[in-house]
Amino acid sequence: MTSTKAIAPQSGQHLSGSDILDNARRLAAMVREKDLAAEYDRLRSLPADVVEMIRDAGIMRMNMPRTWGGPEMTSMEQVEVIEALSRADASIGWCSFIWCDSGIYSGYLDDAVAREMYPRLDMATSGWVYPVAPAHRVEGGYRVSGQWMFGSGSTHCDWLVAGCVEMENDQPVLSDGGKPLWRILMARPDEYEILDTWYTTGLRGTGSNDYRAEDLFVPAEHTFSFLDEARREGPLWAKPDTLLRKMSGVPLGVAADAIDTAIALLADKTDRITGVPYRDTPRVQSAIAEAQTLLGGARSYVFGSLEAQWRKLETGEAMTAEERANVWLARTNAFQAGRRVTSILYDAIGGSAIYSQKSPFDRHLRDMQTACQHLVGQTKGYELVGEILLGGEAQHPML
Repeated sequence: MTSTKAIAPQSGQHLSGSDILDNARRLAAMVREKDLAAEYDRLRSLPADVVEMIRDAGIMRMNMPRTWGGPEMTSMEQVEVIEALSRADASIGWCSFIWCDSGIYSGYLDDAVAREMYPRLDMATSGWVYPVAPAHRVEGGYRVSGQWMFGSGSTHCDWLVAGCVEMENDQPVLSDGGKPLWRILMARPDEYEILDTWYTTGLRGTGSNDYRAEDLFVPAEHTFSFLDEARREGPLWAKPDTLLRKMSGVPLGVAADAIDTAIALLADKTDRITGVPYRDTPRVQSAIAEAQTLLGGARSYVFGSLEAQWRKLETGEAMTAEERANVWLARTNAFQAGRRVTSILYDAIGGSAIYSQKSPFDRHLRDMQTACQHLVGQTKGYELVGEILLGGEAQHPML
């Protein structure tokens, strides 16, 4: 692949949230102009040059603290960035929202250790955080053997995390509440074996391969638990859903691009049987209107719930059960609405939508189908949310 740098390297420059959003839009325009998303889809990973564009654009630093010279962007600003990138390609948006968690992770580590691990603002962190392998306590740290799924962007990251159950004397270490302790271990990607497993329906460009480790030693200072309080103050590091807030940008961006592309395509398309222009066909008009309604409602719910959450996190005031529920439900609704929008437009376009080289509708549909398999996109999460709305306790650590 050949491509031209869309963004000049800015690693030594101060970037505001608006600077990063402008850079994201420029990068997305370049990807769309060169029709690069189809190639990322074929490669099953983002190539090194586009990863460097993301790095140069400042997108990886979105959660870096102001004390380090970072922009410490709000949840709403980050959604806008991921939304802009996802309008060009869902895989770029997906990897970006994961890579920019470097600033989140750094806030749970000792600051001196974190600065050593992240000597630059524009560094990427990938990995599966839920505990699926035992991490045995040893002198100075932990030893772990195991395998993790969904290492999105792991072939291009600077740090790769692994969610573990903390063990001592071959027994799980229990919290005061009697539950196994959940610990995140951070190591260099070359300390793991990354497996070629990412053969999927959609989000192919994310390279979300499995990865494994065998008797890997991780120093204690390179580990932490999301169940503990962060060592850094501020809304970005406030529990519970620190890693999830900007995810909605992916389905919102894909749906917006699907609508724009459909409108542009249908402007010159004519029904072969009736000879009536598609833009004058009630069926098509209704499809466009329904898609726009779904996107508009989903986007408003996302930003409204995040703004309410951010206000409470800034003041330290406790969120109500309804406010907590709205953040989760708005995110799930964005994914479900994104899938519905792409499906409606796929049907409205007709037979030409199936050709991946002629239009992005096939990729839109596949990307959203795959994205909705993530826990936050699945409606089975409604059970967890309904429980807290009915006065129960949250059964998910990020709800």
